[in-house]
Amino acid sequence: MNARTIAACLFLLPSVCFGQSILGKWKTTDDATKEIRSIIVLSSSNGTISGKILQIFPGPGEEKDPVCDKCSPNDPRYMKKIVGMEIIQGLKADGKEFVGGEILDPEDGKVYRLKMWLEGRNLKVRGYLGPFFRTQTWQPVD
Repeated sequence: MNARTIAACLFLLPSVCFGQSILGKWKTTDDATKEIRSIIVLSSSNGTISGKILQIFPGPGEEKDPVCDKCSPNDPRYMKKIVGMEIIQGLKADGKEFVGGEILDPEDGKVYRLKMWLEGRNLKVRGYLGPFFRTQTWQPVD
């Protein structure tokens, strides 16, 4: 086995030992309305997990193909289409949790520190801004 194969095995070990992997498609819901807002795909490359928006479900009166106009002008995602955008970067496995990454909320343009963990079939997604945090529950796309 070469070093790359060993690294890949070590990276995947938590998902093998603890059940379901976080890799794959997840649906997000609006905290207030509980309506589906988007489908996110999580993938792994070079020992880190990233996430892209595959599809959005705009509400009435919302843009059908929006751009991230609230992103910082210094962010390379500024004024780019939200569908196809990488919003999760740099996440790494740490035991049963996935930490060290960042998540962009295209609705407000803010970038949050990120932690994820599986709870049953669902994925808990916690974004931190300073000492404050918000946790969402993402459900697997069957």
